[in-house]
Amino acid sequence: MTTIAGLAKAGGVAVETVRYYQRRGLLGTPARGDGIRRYDAGDVRRLRFIRSAQAAGFTLDQIAELLALDASEDRARARELARGQIAVLDAKLAELSAARASLVRLAKECGASSSGPCPIIAAFESA
Repeated sequence: MTTIAGLAKAGGVAVETVRYYQRRGLLGTPARGDGIRRYDAGDVRRLRFIRSAQAAGFTLDQIAELLALDASEDRARARELARGQIAVLDAKLAELSAARASLVRLAKECGASSSGPCPIIAAFESA
């Protein structure tokens, strides 16, 4: 059992983040025992799940849905959400790959010429 500060530390977030997740209904708020709220290992697991799902790009609304799906064991909908997020990540990866390729090209152009405007700066000015 731990306090809200211990829970926040275990989850790698600030105390206010824990409170925000509680207001959003993602985390429960235990009753006060001896004046202090105590959180258990299940709360730590849930907080870590929330953080991991956020790192994978899920929104808090999607995370709430995933948590509800876990209770209902609706794996088909969970897979659907995951596949949707995979598509979003694939699109971001394609965008980052194109940006990287452009920068590689611009860096080569910049190194090939020592006169005139810098191709890198010129490209960002015209964007």
